[in-house]
Amino acid sequence: QVQLVESGGGLVQAGGSLRLSCAASGRTFSIYTMGWFRQAPGKEREFVAGMTWSGTTTRYADSVKGRFTISRENAKNTVYLQMNSLKPEDTAVYYCGADKISWYRPNYWGQGTQVTVSS
Repeated sequence: QVQLVESGGGLVQAGGSLRLSCAASGRTFSIYTMGWFRQAPGKEREFVAGMTWSGTTTRYADSVKGRFTISRENAKNTVYLQMNSLKPEDTAVYYCGADKISWYRPNYWGQGTQVTVSS
């Protein structure tokens, strides 16, 4: 099993920045990818950004390219999502996910953290 705990959400004005953290514990050696997903009210959960556990490959949704950056701190088994130039449409609950194989359908999920961007 892998446990994921997110932190760092909050309320920010449009144009501002936030950094989300996702700390992984348990059988982290089994992880191939970790990623960030978000779900806005009334919408399906969508992929935002992901990276291989090794850190060699990253992927981003078109809607966040150039604004969001995913990174990892090996010593802490923590993945970050730096979010800059935030827009009201970025408002959602953000979830961290991890999986042995899949980029887009992780088997392990965190509890989610709310990000609200005011206009």
